[in-house]
Amino acid sequence: MTGLDMRFDLPEHKQLVHTLVIPVRWGDMDAAGHVNNTLYFRYFETVRLDWLRLADSAIYEDGTGPVIVNAFCSFLRQLRFPGDVVARHYVGQAGRSSIETFFTLERADEPGQPCATGGGKLVWTDMKTERSIPLPDWLRALAVTDAG
Repeated sequence: MTGLDMRFDLPEHKQLVHTLVIPVRWGDMDAAGHVNNTLYFRYFETVRLDWLRLADSAIYEDGTGPVIVNAFCSFLRQLRFPGDVVARHYVGQAGRSSIETFFTLERADEPGQPCATGGGKLVWTDMKTERSIPLPDWLRALAVTDAG
């Protein structure tokens, strides 16, 4: 982000970990006839949770799991009903208890033309104490180690 430009650019170095096709529902649209901006974050959440569920079914069952501490979205093109959204989930660099996550959304019938990009920081947390704990080894192994 530079100057007055509020668009966040995704880093070049990120690891694709999951892709999910999500149908646009009629109720996802707002009065202007396009998908409401809040739903873009719901699509991010949907692909992230589907990936976590597939990656480790013990998440939350063992009292630990991810908490999102910040999130951003750059809206590039409008999404409309009917259609399917191809949501891609990436991971970036990891810290002790956190990892960068990134997303792209595009219409299935318009491949290669992103409608939105976004991301956020995921912090692994002990749900009982509400304190951060080290990332699980399986998640750390997916992290990008060389950002340059």
